[in-house]
Amino acid sequence: MAELFVPRALLVTGGAGFIGSNFIHHFLSAQPGCRVINLDLLTYAGNLENLKGVEENPRYRFVRGDIGDGELVAQLLLEEQIDGVVHFAAESHVDRSIDGPELFIRTNVLGTQILLEEARRHWNRRGGEPFRFLQISTDEVYGSLGATGYFTEGTPLAANSPYSASKAGADLLVRAYHETYGFPTLNTRCSNNYGPYHFPEKLIPLMIANIIAEKPLPVYGDGRNIRDWLHVRDHASAVEAVLVKGAAGGVYNIGGNNEWQNIDIIHLVCDLLDRRLGRAAGKSRELITYVKDRPGHDRRYAIDAGKIKTELGWEPAYTFEKGIEETIDWYLDNQEWVKEVTSGAYRDYYEQMYGRR
Repeated sequence: MAELFVPRALLVTGGAGFIGSNFIHHFLSAQPGCRVINLDLLTYAGNLENLKGVEENPRYRFVRGDIGDGELVAQLLLEEQIDGVVHFAAESHVDRSIDGPELFIRTNVLGTQILLEEARRHWNRRGGEPFRFLQISTDEVYGSLGATGYFTEGTPLAANSPYSASKAGADLLVRAYHETYGFPTLNTRCSNNYGPYHFPEKLIPLMIANIIAEKPLPVYGDGRNIRDWLHVRDHASAVEAVLVKGAAGGVYNIGGNNEWQNIDIIHLVCDLLDRRLGRAAGKSRELITYVKDRPGHDRRYAIDAGKIKTELGWEPAYTFEKGIEETIDWYLDNQEWVKEVTSGAYRDYYEQMYGRR
């Protein structure tokens, strides 16, 4: 295991999004000696409501801005004396990438390169003081698995969608900055996340929202695509472990050891919500509607997370059964949040606070 890296000032990009906000909640509690600066453009899936409870923390600062704005990034790195970057900011929805791949290349590839370059220059100015740049990626960069086997850190990249290709491109840039410049980078690739503050376009929150509203539940193809599910709070703790304990230049897979077919997930969510909403058993399953499959839809993802367990001592704390019940309860208890993020009303408020970019 590498010598522990203990950051004093962390720049988190995309910290108002689903995974980034959960990470900030976790990190401020787990690392009381570190300040967190959250740089987020507040696009459609970014919401400062996700960070209620931390805004008044003197160790937290929010800055609205774009990772592609090199001048702003350089200014923040210098004035906040940043010694670590955790890079969540990304366009992240496969369907949206199929409809408009340009934005994904601009944000995920070019934006990452600008962030990397400014961070590298800042690191050079620091004269060898400890520093880390952690790129948050996805198992989708590996492509699709057959019925057996697992993705390892050595699995070749074989992205099949514009989204995953843009993340693979960013991952390769991160690797190149380490190999070419000796820049101390890290890279994590995680399985599908679920949990609180998830924008309701992804599978689990979309199904929960539609079941509550008694709307159709769209299922791609035959619904037998398989994903490995990871609770977002487990992901947050894993990212902390990699940042603090990981070896510079390392890649770490993060998985939940929970393989489920999409249709089985949907059936489970239907049944749990029927009980909570007092509906007849099987009622919500009647909302299931099979639709044309997504182009290039990967059949199966499954992660071998043995490296992070062996080298860093991390493994998931949540069982899927516990995590999915807590997630459903969170959405039932936070219907106002769901209404606000799906209507976009919260963005009007933040436009007034921070201006339009």
